[in-house]
Amino acid sequence: MTAVSAKVPAFCEGIQYFGEDLPGLREYGQEAAIAEGQTAIASPQDPAAVYQTLLYADALRYLTVQVCASKASGHPGGFASQAETYAAMVMLGHKNILTEVGHHAPGFYSAMFLDRSLEDMGITTVQELRDRFREKHGLLGHLSGFIPGILAPAGPLGQGQHFAMGAALLHRNTLFPFTVGDGGLGEPYIMSSFMHFHTAYPSVTNFLPVLVWNGYSQEHHSMVSLKTNEEMTAYWQGNGFEEVVLIDAKDFDDQNQPGDYVDSTAFSFEKRLAFTQAVLEASDQAARSALGGKLTVLIIKQLKGAGVHARGAKSHNLYPKDTLDAPHIVEALKTRALPSVAWELVRTNCERAGGGPSAKTAVTEFEYPLADLGTLPLEEYEVGGEPKISTTAMGRLVGEVGTRDRTFLVTNADGNEASGIGNINQALKIIHPTTDDLYNQAPNGQVYEPLSEDACAGLAAALCLMGARTLWCSYESFAINGLPIWQTVTQAMAELRRPTPSTITLFTAGALEQGRNGWTHQRPEIEAYFAAMMRNGNVFPMFPPDANSIQVCYDWALTTKNKGIVITASKSPLPIRTTFEQTRQGLQDGAVVLQETPGEKSVVFAVVGDMVLKPVYAAAEALQAQGIGSRIVSVINPRRLYRSSDVAWDICSEPDGDFLSDAKFAEMFGGDVLLGVTGGVASMLEPIMLRSTSQRDTFAWKRGETTATADMLLELNGITTDAMVKRAIALLG
Repeated sequence: MTAVSAKVPAFCEGIQYFGEDLPGLREYGQEAAIAEGQTAIASPQDPAAVYQTLLYADALRYLTVQVCASKASGHPGGFASQAETYAAMVMLGHKNILTEVGHHAPGFYSAMFLDRSLEDMGITTVQELRDRFREKHGLLGHLSGFIPGILAPAGPLGQGQHFAMGAALLHRNTLFPFTVGDGGLGEPYIMSSFMHFHTAYPSVTNFLPVLVWNGYSQEHHSMVSLKTNEEMTAYWQGNGFEEVVLIDAKDFDDQNQPGDYVDSTAFSFEKRLAFTQAVLEASDQAARSALGGKLTVLIIKQLKGAGVHARGAKSHNLYPKDTLDAPHIVEALKTRALPSVAWELVRTNCERAGGGPSAKTAVTEFEYPLADLGTLPLEEYEVGGEPKISTTAMGRLVGEVGTRDRTFLVTNADGNEASGIGNINQALKIIHPTTDDLYNQAPNGQVYEPLSEDACAGLAAALCLMGARTLWCSYESFAINGLPIWQTVTQAMAELRRPTPSTITLFTAGALEQGRNGWTHQRPEIEAYFAAMMRNGNVFPMFPPDANSIQVCYDWALTTKNKGIVITASKSPLPIRTTFEQTRQGLQDGAVVLQETPGEKSVVFAVVGDMVLKPVYAAAEALQAQGIGSRIVSVINPRRLYRSSDVAWDICSEPDGDFLSDAKFAEMFGGDVLLGVTGGVASMLEPIMLRSTSQRDTFAWKRGETTATADMLLELNGITTDAMVKRAIALLG
């Protein structure tokens, strides 16, 4: 046991207000409740443990307000309304805590400061915590994996549960609590993703949603604010949760606060302790239930903004008027102020909980051990030989990866069969409680198929962030519904402090293959998303022109770390135009020359895609008949074609600074005329158009329509042989 002293600890530098002696401090604050050498309190009924859990909750509230007010910016209200729950989880030894709510960031940073995790980024005092909040190279406004001890990013709603479920899947004996705000509870994908995951993995229950039911959203009452406790319990039970543990602060209110939502910090000190003990016991019950095999939710019902500068939605965030000198901020800080001896107690408990600082103990602070894939059995087809389906060729390799790495997961909302990759299902089986060989279903499969792109992208990207290998497969037209979380994870990977497998996608059934389905299935505009993300520095869209090339692209992607790799390919049989070696060179240079025809003048075709090569080859032939030479260049890895200064590669984790030199660019793309051609968006051609000095133009997607053939769809968009020849001749003068 370590006795605490009355001396102000050095880490407290920057705390503006210290409190007077608290009732019970002499009795319950002589020694840290988490004993030296232990990782948690001995019992949630221990009066000293209860007392010090309350001190921790108030310390979190104090720091959250002071840190936010130091910049008159940030979001204290939501986190404050569940501070007792966060404190309870830590005191019980559970520190792998995530959140669905990016606005809880200042509370999480306060927790990371108190357990000394932030010392890894040079933050040792409260003053430094204040200085670095919401500043460059500091503590960004919403959570990120860049921050020591923080397991996952948090920004857009509807993502946190994927991170928790992915972590739970990889670490079956660790609890992953994560906060869910009632303002975002109305979003349907949260519950639907829970249900599909639980059906697929009924034994994986070690993720614990903690519903922060405070009655308010960001700027108004939450949509579930009128539910009764019985209705809220029934809601979760109706969605498959076996154990619903609900703590309502109103049950402990001795101040006659109006309304269904009350502030526990306004209670008498005796009732505050009673409420804290109830939260501690409920948290322990929920944790044991989740780790014991029951799908469990913990609900804390307490007014938003409990114990901070305002209540309700008005507590959500600070504005320029909410400075440290503002009377209402000063009052809030003085009300929550703790004696220095209490700060030392809290720091000691936080250091010991869970075995040490989160920055040293959280599962994401370590590289996840992966199976060695060895050398994959690539199959090289003869150039000019029988047409092959690119996706099927890749699917065979995907099956091999899953066989060699049993943690590997494939996700697809629309079905692999429809994308020419039914061989993945045959090799790895769709995860399903009904075993059926005809449909390749089995409970222990490795293909995750919820009818939600959000759930597919979410789990696949989350598992990669946590350290595992995955593949998200989607129709090009539907993938946009899952992209926000994929973007969040890829951006997080760019600043992650450890290597992790790149998040890889396969987008199939492109617009040109979807004539009969019409414009609902023709949305290559998604490529504009990736074209913009290429400048991030760690995003690599891949456009293999054939079944040989796609195998090399996927094989390369599997060797990369901390990147987002997007492979786009057709599911139709197409000519074999490249050797393995050509694609390897194309991956390095960004592109590869497929055909060169001599002539007095030279037209260069820079082509993104596979099916769109057909009219390009025909255009080259037509130009040759007129004595005009041409060069057909397949753009496989457009990220390499930018200039180094165009891309933020140098501030990425696992940086990749390889770009095609000016000399090689001129050699490959130099000519009298340059025509950029793509069946997708013109923005994917930007790297080439930026650097070219030739007379140039683009042929690209305009809009979708119902057609009988791909040729008709190309014609609708003006991507035809005749149009290319006519434009080339016009540019040649």
